[in-house]
Amino acid sequence: MTATDRSIELINAAAQAAADRLAHDIIAYDVSDVLSITDAFLLASAPNDRQVKAIVDEIEERLQKELGAKPVRREGDRDARWILLDYVDIVIHVQHSEERVFYALERLWKDCPEIALPEDAVKTRGKAKEHAQLTGSTEGEQS
Repeated sequence: MTATDRSIELINAAAQAAADRLAHDIIAYDVSDVLSITDAFLLASAPNDRQVKAIVDEIEERLQKELGAKPVRREGDRDARWILLDYVDIVIHVQHSEERVFYALERLWKDCPEIALPEDAVKTRGKAKEHAQLTGSTEGEQS
């Protein structure tokens, strides 16, 4: 089984929206072979809570406007450290950089096929590490 065309369309639109709001390290996985509840996961991060919320708001608005998709569930809004958008076909995780490092979702899903994303989203890889070096923090370190 592989992710449906609709799931790929949603993932790509969400990844572009996240890139447009300067998300870091955007990556998507086809989890359809290992999970029956969804086809794909999109992961993105940001260095602060305000930006996490802005990324999520942009994704939600773009998917609604362009594809008529609304999340069935939105979790984590209050603290904006890790917001999850559940669209059934896809699940989007936007995390504060510290949570991204701590929970390391990439390690859990590394055996799943990566989904090709728009060029703008691919260019975000390594941005968390760059930001951490510029600010002198260790938040962006990922393995």
